[in-house]
Amino acid sequence: MTVRTVHTASRLRTTLDGKPVPDRAVLVAGDRIEAVASLDELTQAYPTVRVRRWAGTLGPALVHDGPLPPAPSPRERVHALFRAGVAAVPAAYLTDPELRAAAVRNDMAVPAGPCPPVLVTGGRADLAVFADDGTCLATVVAGRLVHRRA
Repeated sequence: MTVRTVHTASRLRTTLDGKPVPDRAVLVAGDRIEAVASLDELTQAYPTVRVRRWAGTLGPALVHDGPLPPAPSPRERVHALFRAGVAAVPAAYLTDPELRAAAVRNDMAVPAGPCPPVLVTGGRADLAVFADDGTCLATVVAGRLVHRRA
């Protein structure tokens, strides 16, 4: 049985530079996006689905571009990225075996090359919610909520 969750926010964008649209939502099943549609359509099609409502703008999680932030352990370096809305780090920045293992263990995507973030049906469920001031409010990596601002 696949667990489904709908993520919705005041606004949704499917690409980082896309225009935010109100009343849209993302249906996540496992680690994949099952649909991007209106909240009404998704809750009618799946009446018992769990709905997570977020303030701000929901969109694709970020791809980190550069060395990971310093922290006492590889795990903490990865979690610092989650707090920033990041779900992917190019392999070139994960040459340290312990750091790469921490990223993989936490389901961080490790692309070999460029991978523009996008929310698309069938794509990996890497989502982030940002406040108007750019603060990351929540990060979902491979369908799993890994950061939520208190």
